[in-house]
Amino acid sequence: MTEPQHGDRPHLPGPSLYPIAFAAGVACILVGLIVNPKIIVPIGAVIAILFGFLWARDATEEFRGEPVHAIEPESGGPPESTDAPAIPANQGEDAMPAPEPGERFPRNRFLEGATLGLGAVIGGLVTVPAVGFMIVPAFKGQGYPKVDLGPLENFTEGRWFVTKFFMHPGSDGEVSHRTAYIRNNGQLDGEPSFTIISNRCAHLGCPVQPNGPVQDNQKKEIDGKAGQRITMIPVIPAGGYGCPCHGGQYDVEGNRVSGPPTRGLDRYEFSVVDGHLILGKPYSVTRVDGEGKTARIHKYKLAGPGQHVDGWEQILYPLQPPH
Repeated sequence: MTEPQHGDRPHLPGPSLYPIAFAAGVACILVGLIVNPKIIVPIGAVIAILFGFLWARDATEEFRGEPVHAIEPESGGPPESTDAPAIPANQGEDAMPAPEPGERFPRNRFLEGATLGLGAVIGGLVTVPAVGFMIVPAFKGQGYPKVDLGPLENFTEGRWFVTKFFMHPGSDGEVSHRTAYIRNNGQLDGEPSFTIISNRCAHLGCPVQPNGPVQDNQKKEIDGKAGQRITMIPVIPAGGYGCPCHGGQYDVEGNRVSGPPTRGLDRYEFSVVDGHLILGKPYSVTRVDGEGKTARIHKYKLAGPGQHVDGWEQILYPLQPPH
């Protein structure tokens, strides 16, 4: 049985896994943007670039003039013999016609390349805006505004206050309501020192409560700038703070004592401007050594409830956009 003869028809290129690997790299990049941009996106980029290069190299092999080794089809019998003498090399016709002047590539190859290039441009014009609308809003207009909590005289030295305020009093209203536990520690190196602890539990974000008497009869309401309303209630958190949702317990400095929380309570940065206490950005804390103005705070970038901020466990959590 003989193999079918193909004549002058060219052989189609064999199947390749490069396009599949390239698509897998692109998919890895898109998934990494949501899951973990710091680790998964670079891996996907390396895969996409590597196999995209190999795919392009394989597809342009004929353009680059590399020889393509083809297997001659088998014939049904031995080659026919001829008695005609061989033609000398300096005689006879040219093996192939000379190219026309100025023609480097066949027209069909030019049209194929132009079509692929135009398709890539159109694909980029369609894909980039869609991806931008999905990602950009998570990073645009985010962050924490500075909040003026009023004159320093409102915070009696050595006393704790349950302080309620609004992050965006003019636009978001009650949605931006926040609570912090604030203590005036007095002077440290000639500068005011404050302890400002968030009431957001480090387990799942429930509001923690002081394990001590809250003196509601001494509550003060203060009207601040741009519609800001501040409520200050003296409190004696002798037993620290407790979470009513799942039983997490913290000491008076916000250190985790027991229960499911993974770390201590978050804290706020602060500054003093024209005699007013200005609340800054929150940050995460693993633990606090010491107390008051002499405390040493193990500070980290703000993380979500339940997240580890140190140790090997931190790599298991996705990167969070500004919030």
